[in-house]
Amino acid sequence: MILDAETLEHGASLEADLCIVGGGAAGIAIALQFLRGPARVLLVESGQHAPHAASQALYAGEVVDPALHSPPDTYRQRQFGGSTTLWGGRCIPLDPVDFRARPWMPHSGWPIGPETLAPWYPAANMLCEAGEFDYSASSAMPGGMRPMIGGFAPRDFSADGIERFSLPTNFAARYSHRLAASESLRVLLGANCTAIEPAPEGGRVRRLLLRTLTGREASVSAAQVVLATGGLETPRLLLASRGPGHEDGVGNARGLVGRYYMCHIAGTSGRLRLDLPREMVQPGYEVAGDGTYIRRRLHLTEAAQEKHGVGNAVMRLHFPRIPDPAHGSSVLSGLYLARRLLPYEYRKRLAGPEGMEFRTTLRHLRNLASDPFSATDFAWTMLRKRRLAERKFPSVIVRPPGNVYSIDFHGEQEPNPASRVTLAEASDALGMPRLRVDWRWTEGDIRTAQVSFRLLAEELARWGKGSLEADPEEIAYDMLRDGAYGGHHIGTTRMGATPATGVVDADCRVHGMANLWIASAAVFPTSSQANPTLTVVALALRLAARLKQDMAAMPAGTGPDLKVAGQPGG
Repeated sequence: MILDAETLEHGASLEADLCIVGGGAAGIAIALQFLRGPARVLLVESGQHAPHAASQALYAGEVVDPALHSPPDTYRQRQFGGSTTLWGGRCIPLDPVDFRARPWMPHSGWPIGPETLAPWYPAANMLCEAGEFDYSASSAMPGGMRPMIGGFAPRDFSADGIERFSLPTNFAARYSHRLAASESLRVLLGANCTAIEPAPEGGRVRRLLLRTLTGREASVSAAQVVLATGGLETPRLLLASRGPGHEDGVGNARGLVGRYYMCHIAGTSGRLRLDLPREMVQPGYEVAGDGTYIRRRLHLTEAAQEKHGVGNAVMRLHFPRIPDPAHGSSVLSGLYLARRLLPYEYRKRLAGPEGMEFRTTLRHLRNLASDPFSATDFAWTMLRKRRLAERKFPSVIVRPPGNVYSIDFHGEQEPNPASRVTLAEASDALGMPRLRVDWRWTEGDIRTAQVSFRLLAEELARWGKGSLEADPEEIAYDMLRDGAYGGHHIGTTRMGATPATGVVDADCRVHGMANLWIASAAVFPTSSQANPTLTVVALALRLAARLKQDMAAMPAGTGPDLKVAGQPGG
């Protein structure tokens, strides 16, 4: 059953065996495991089925350096379905090296290994609708995928790894009918969790305080509580929940909540020239037998990472930078000229050089006029395959003139305790302190990119059929030009074996809190090169299994009933 919090009586007290706060990928993945009971489950979601400006405004906050990080209310969606309502759909599992405590990577090491998550990835892949759990180019399609660069077999990079793409699946739109049909689960929309109230004796959550935008208040008492509100909102809620024994916030006895904030280091740079026929270069996507879009990339090997003391990283073929009209492509110039029609996360990366907008626009218009049919054909293809298709074409793929590409880099960021989110002095419409974001990069982050480009240039030179021009200073500029990468909010309630090293333990339970758990990329100790959503869902499924096991051990009849005013059985 799906309810609106405005239908509750003011001051209502709700009870459940399990309360999940947050209706995004993690929260919905957990809720789906409890559709048939016997536990009584309440999923609390701030947003509604559709975007709502007043709800979205609750995400607004401060950024220490706006050049390095987007406003906190962008790249996130306060809506049922969470950020799956706007994600790009790229799915990639973590690599074994990501779990290791690496001497060259500060603060690295997970208290679990890859074998712990392995059983949960296939089901996560299914929920994300990314096809089979097969991330090898040699087996993902009959006969294997076509080479990205024909005949190129580098030593420091693997060319066999692939990425898969979801529809992209909006978890609320896809699974809400199953949640609504459940007799043992209730979804409460428009309910904002404003505080976690610990029990007087400490060590557990007594209740959660809820409030609607109209001021209606309620509380939830639950045997188990899961925070599934993402890498920024989770630390905000913990830090704002203060009281006796939790003066600095729930779970923050060691001052770790909000620290180690990571995104990814990403950008396009360099000029890759290939002395090959165009048909031997495959920069784009293939379609697997089930219709899933899949794509190869170059992946820096674990041996190369260790030898050169750098982080995990991948590289893809990319067209030249769109704002620079020197590329001569009518398609790319058309995208530049239409940039104001694009979503924020893409539009911000298409800004032209300051003070030269008029001249730049004229050159783009010349490119467009030189080959209007290619631009028109591209626009029709994107409309048909992206706007109108259920499984959307993942991104723009353009073969640049002259077989000259740039490199799209996506790399791991070092865990850094000085990169953090805290509470601002200003409050939102609910009275909660707003978020203050102080995202920071390190020299090690940039070095990972620079070394990756250098190694690829050396591999191409040895091969003799291509070259890569990539100046280290230019690489550093390009990696930071657009700041922190998108909506990957990672590490702010990191996983650690002890309270001294993490906010949550290996099971994602908050240290020192018997019934409080976290399901989001906030628990990742390191960011990997991979987009986080697939692993977030895998961790959520693992957590759901653990909660089921704990609840099954409860004596029969001791679990509280879910009570919602005005509903049958309430």
